[in-house]
Amino acid sequence: MSSAPTTPPTNPHGTVATQGPVLVVGTGLLGTSLALALSASGVAVQLSDTSPTSLALARDMGAGRVRSDGDEAPQLVVVATPPDVAASVVLAQLSAFPEAVVTDVASVKQRVVAEVRAHAGQEVRRYVGSHPMAGRERSGAGAADCDLFVGRPWVIVPDGATPQAELVVRNLAVDVGATPLRMAAAEHDEAVAAVSHVPQLVSSLLAARLEELPESALALAGQGLRDTTRIAASDPRLWSAILVGNAGPVVGLLRALREDLDTLIGGIAPAAVDPASPDYTAAGRAQTIAPGAVGAITDVMGRGNTGQARIPGKHGGAPRRYAEVQVLVPDTAGSLGRLFSDVGAAGVNIEDFAMEHSAGQSAGIAMLSVSPAAAQPLEETLEEGGWRVVRL
Repeated sequence: MSSAPTTPPTNPHGTVATQGPVLVVGTGLLGTSLALALSASGVAVQLSDTSPTSLALARDMGAGRVRSDGDEAPQLVVVATPPDVAASVVLAQLSAFPEAVVTDVASVKQRVVAEVRAHAGQEVRRYVGSHPMAGRERSGAGAADCDLFVGRPWVIVPDGATPQAELVVRNLAVDVGATPLRMAAAEHDEAVAAVSHVPQLVSSLLAARLEELPESALALAGQGLRDTTRIAASDPRLWSAILVGNAGPVVGLLRALREDLDTLIGGIAPAAVDPASPDYTAAGRAQTIAPGAVGAITDVMGRGNTGQARIPGKHGGAPRRYAEVQVLVPDTAGSLGRLFSDVGAAGVNIEDFAMEHSAGQSAGIAMLSVSPAAAQPLEETLEEGGWRVVRL
């Protein structure tokens, strides 16, 4: 079962508990981001990767130094490789460094943990599975960010590990600004299938429908399409390894999704009438609409409303309700910065932010989420400052 973190996160660039050297094996997005965060806090970081190009880029970005034979043995090894090879790399690191705690950051835990437990013997006590719930649609060292983990959950799966080894990994999570959360491997995989893996597939499936869409249709795209397809730009090779590794929970959710789609299609299909048909009249059109069509649509959207409302807010727990202030922002250098400055001068905190653009337009709409009490005064202040406030 999951449990609430007992150690609050600290400033990732302040005092840290993690003792170096830390060896990061795998210099992709997660590995390089972690190495950058630790290096920024003064922790000695060693880097290793089978790709000389990725390794050199991470080094040149300031993530650490390339590990060489004869270097001091690491106290902690972080395996940041794809999930299909994570277990074998963990086993190799446990063997190579008999005094080090070893963790992996793979996004699939059951398969990795089971393989390590099956072959590590007593050394499994030094292995702690983990997974930071952080990432981007871009991959590789070039996309790394030292603040990638700040404010994000970091799942700890200490199956078979000693309390001392678990503490080392918890400290690592806290030191880079994450919030450690203890979970069982099966519980983790079920959870990420729902909140990460299936959403990735749904986004990709939706974006695939755009592959041969005419440019004239794509020119009509609004923020809704951009929001729902953003993660479709993710690396197919990496996600193939992730999804195959968590096939059971993912397939179960896809089947449930298919049932919902079949129900929805069955409800609205009779309403699909060819407008060129002689029978396409107002009266005939009304007769073709299935009695359950509106109900089918309302049901799925209502359930979607309920599910979306359960997603925690930025402060955790139940999401807070904010008012949205929409402002027209010219597409010119410094305009958005000036808007933020004016909002700050008004003493208002921006709780969330989104920007909506339409193709070919010389301005966009900034959507500022603020506390309800601050919305009207902010609108008045911005209008006095020359901003065009959009009121719906």
